[in-house]
Amino acid sequence: MKKTLFGAAALALTTSMSTAAFADFSLTVLHINDLHSRIESINKYDSTCDAESETEGKCFGGVARIQSKIDERRAALEGEGKNVLLLDAGDQFQGSLFYTTYKGDAAAEFMNGMGFDVMAVGNHEFDDGPAGLANFLGKVNFPVISGNIDVSGEPLLKGKVPGVIILEKGGQKVGIVSALAEDTGETSSPGAGVRFIQGEDYLKGAVEGLEAAGVNKIIAVTHMGLPRDMEIAAAVPGIDLIVGGHSHTLLSNIDEKAKGPYPVLVKNPEGKDVPIVQAYAYGKYLGEVEVTFDDAGNVTKVAGDPILLDNSVTPNEKVLARVAELGAPIEALKAQVVSSAAGMIDGSRDTCRAGECAMGNLVAEAMLARAREQGVQIVIQNGGGLRASIDEGEITMGEVLTVLPFQNTLATFQLKGADVVAALENGVSEVEEGAGRFPQVAGMKYSWTRKKPAGQGRILVVEVKEGDQWVPIDQEKVYTVATNNYMRSGGDGYKVFATNGMNAYDFGPGLETVVADYLAENTGYAPFTDGRIVEQ
Repeated sequence: MKKTLFGAAALALTTSMSTAAFADFSLTVLHINDLHSRIESINKYDSTCDAESETEGKCFGGVARIQSKIDERRAALEGEGKNVLLLDAGDQFQGSLFYTTYKGDAAAEFMNGMGFDVMAVGNHEFDDGPAGLANFLGKVNFPVISGNIDVSGEPLLKGKVPGVIILEKGGQKVGIVSALAEDTGETSSPGAGVRFIQGEDYLKGAVEGLEAAGVNKIIAVTHMGLPRDMEIAAAVPGIDLIVGGHSHTLLSNIDEKAKGPYPVLVKNPEGKDVPIVQAYAYGKYLGEVEVTFDDAGNVTKVAGDPILLDNSVTPNEKVLARVAELGAPIEALKAQVVSSAAGMIDGSRDTCRAGECAMGNLVAEAMLARAREQGVQIVIQNGGGLRASIDEGEITMGEVLTVLPFQNTLATFQLKGADVVAALENGVSEVEEGAGRFPQVAGMKYSWTRKKPAGQGRILVVEVKEGDQWVPIDQEKVYTVATNNYMRSGGDGYKVFATNGMNAYDFGPGLETVVADYLAENTGYAPFTDGRIVEQ
């Protein structure tokens, strides 16, 4: 990502981008992305907020707050005669007990109530295979789109996932196109019948088709991540706005935690600035951007910012009651206290996808403790499989399940030392994109660098614990390894596990059970990092 794109020029948001014409048309886009089943409100660690914190005003988001703010902004904007679109950039699925219990049904119900116009397919919409997405599509009353996926070979989805939608707002046609991360086959479970096309290739043709049909206002709602959105903006002419997701990026002009301005501006092949927006994740913000077009469809002005959904937003009472009703059957499980922590266990995305993190150490050590009697020496767990932090004090089963929501099982197998190094090489290959494959480990330590190209010797030193000693990994020795069943079958790019792994067993206990049991045995758990992963 080029820092120059985040410079002063990109901050001139309300300045005209060209001379406005007489027949200006303005469109306000409200948007969310990567809700990840945070149906209930969240705390500052992005995990489920408790009743006490809610009373104290320390919670954010939740579908009841999102509903309130959408209703408020839509009414205000339409009251001013403005045109409004509500978009979701994908990943409603996966991340809380609501998804574990209801799969996509709860998301469909609440999204229908909010009145979404269009949703992009996110990679996690495939977490329960084509059947999970097909069930969701059958329950929502708005289009769910993705253009660079070919579902013609999957009977459950064939004909159900359009790539382009044309909406009419204020007498004007607005084209919506979409693209999904091309590596979804590695990060989720779309199945053999779903094929992925390079995003730029699809979008160029889709935009040309819209323009040929007389549509000159085109929005791309994507689930590819900010770096890819910037590449697409630079490569594909004709896109007027990109509403993105996948990288969980906070863009803002007022929030000090922002990773860039809202919007980021990137010049397209014609030299026109393309605004890109994203609104973090987990329902903590509602994005709002107003784009003004001249009569030729050129963007003349863009302005906006995400709205923080904190305790100043009163939750919608009807939605709140429905959340409580759906939550009742799982409250007993969520409330079960399994242990306690002496400090906050950091499982944040930014930390666990870029280096050693306390949550990675906890989960990897728990897996090692569970499988040690089977001869396991090494554990590798993907940082993207860790979905939240846990705060100090009592630890409930609900918190553990929020950290580990994927229902993955402990998997064991044997692997040569050279293939272990190759696996680590894959793990650090996409750290610049914040990819979930980053390897958290136990029973081993390694150093790495991002100064070399991905896949070309980023892993510098690997050591394995033999008794009480750390020794260099033996390239030819066969080690017994533990991971999760998703990675063992090749997920997150760990193909070497699937192709070269020997004597694999993927059906161990659930990781949430492994970690809960380990915490129960280590009550008052003290989170730590110890230098097992070092970037040089």
